[in-house]
Amino acid sequence: MYPEMMVAPMRQELTSAGIEEARTAADVEKAVAQKGTLMVVVNSICGCAAGRMRPAVRAVVQNSVRPERMITVFAGQDREATEAARRHFAGYPASSPSIGILRDGELVYMMQRSDIESSGPTEIAANLKNAFEKYCGKAAIT
Repeated sequence: MYPEMMVAPMRQELTSAGIEEARTAADVEKAVAQKGTLMVVVNSICGCAAGRMRPAVRAVVQNSVRPERMITVFAGQDREATEAARRHFAGYPASSPSIGILRDGELVYMMQRSDIESSGPTEIAANLKNAFEKYCGKAAIT
C-alpha cells in the first residue's frame, strides 16, 4: 500500500466533485442496496489510465443526467471496499481504474482499464455521458 499522503490528492480529485468515498465493504454494499442508479469508480494510483479517468469523471458528473448516487473505492488502498465493488462487476476481470454503473444493484454498464487507457479524458467523458443518458435518464428508469 502506498502512504496515504501520496493517494490523498487522487482521492480528493473525485470526492471534491461530489463522489462519495466508500472505504469499507459495508459502505459499498449500503450504496448498492439502494434503489436507482449508482456509479462505482475504482480509483487507482496508476498514472496513465487513472490520470485520464479522474478528469473525465470530474467533467461528466457536471451533466444534468447522471447517476443518482456515485461512490469511489481506491484499489490497492481500500482493499475490502474494492473487492466488494468488484463482486458487483460480474463477468468482468478485476481492473483498475474502472467504472461501473448499476441500476437497482444490477450492473448495466462497465468501462474497464483497457477502455480507459486507450482513450483521452474527452473521449472517456463522452463515453460516460452516453452511458449516463442511456442508463440514468428518466426514460431509462421508467
